[in-house]
Amino acid sequence: MAQSMVKEFTKGLWAEIPPFRLVLGLCPVLAVTKSVENGIGMGIATTFVLVCSNFLVSLLRNIIPTKVRIACFIVIIATFVTVVELMMQAYTYPLFLKLGIFIPLIVVNCIVLGRAEAFAFKNAPHLAIADGLGMGIGFTLSLGALGAVRECLGSGTILGNAVFGPGFQPFTFMVEAPGAFVCLGLMLCLMNLIGKK
Repeated sequence: MAQSMVKEFTKGLWAEIPPFRLVLGLCPVLAVTKSVENGIGMGIATTFVLVCSNFLVSLLRNIIPTKVRIACFIVIIATFVTVVELMMQAYTYPLFLKLGIFIPLIVVNCIVLGRAEAFAFKNAPHLAIADGLGMGIGFTLSLGALGAVRECLGSGTILGNAVFGPGFQPFTFMVEAPGAFVCLGLMLCLMNLIGKK
């Protein structure tokens, strides 16, 4: 049991890391990674929803009728997204304002719905939790790494702290939408090169 949980957890950290291996969830990846803080905040919110929805879908898998399973998954996911949204409004309001519409859009994030359909609906709760946690942490690390590169090159800072000297001219292209695509493409290339070795 422990070995299978470790296997399900670790696959989301490298072998099936959502944005770079499965190429899923790219809308928030590109939109919110102007900074490390935004990327990690979005990743943690998505991880919470992933773990909770996977667990509940797995618990109810024998009760949910197959014909309406997608609608049921969306209701379950929307419930946890509402919880995240209210918690962020209460405890991290400045971050909530920065992430804006992308918090409610977790409901239709293909990573969350995909894990409910492809894994949680077919497996036991303990494996569903391990899968959700691994995928969520992998997603958070991906957003944090992309946010770090974009913030560092585009603003000259990491978590708001200056990285370069006063003479540094920020490469502002990196914090714009096209810069997100370029940075993601370069990171995908790097992941593929490392994966081949």
